[in-house]
Amino acid sequence: MSKRAFRKIMEGLEEVRGYLDGTADKSRYRVHVPKKIDVRKIRRRLGLSQEAFAETYGFTVSAVRDWEQGRRKPERSARILLKIVEKEPEAVTRALAS
Repeated sequence: MSKRAFRKIMEGLEEVRGYLDGTADKSRYRVHVPKKIDVRKIRRRLGLSQEAFAETYGFTVSAVRDWEQGRRKPERSARILLKIVEKEPEAVTRALAS
């Protein structure tokens, strides 16, 4: 690993440490919320029916149907959860099980 790469990684880790211990200026950081999310694609990739998807991740079946048919768009918090479900479905399942 080059010195430059190592230095960049260390700088990033120092930023994380500051964020976690409260010494960083948290106004410099934000959550990047996706504008669009393909709920049908996520659900199908997981091999779940609309009903099973809704039950597994805490959505209403009507909301899942409306999102997939374009009648409604998921709210910000739902988009965040859907993005996590897309990337780490097992983590969400574990978190909701406890």
